[in-house]
Amino acid sequence: MAKKATSAFMKELTPSDELAKVVGSKPLPRTEVVKKLWLYIKKNNLQDKKNRRNINADTNLKAVFS
Repeated sequence: MAKKATSAFMKELTPSDELAKVVGSKPLPRTEVVKKLWLYIKKNNLQDKKNRRNINADTNLKAVFS
């Protein structure tokens, strides 16, 4: 029988206060946090127009990444 691997990516984490402003305060798996970050970036039009790989962080995102 094959062992089922438990992925650390699926383990729920409780967001910090700064991250909770972007993704919400309830515990989420890391994969969902990344999805919600991208939803926030796209909703607030934070991708750079010329180079879409760059993100123009607003005050909420700056707090998360600093």
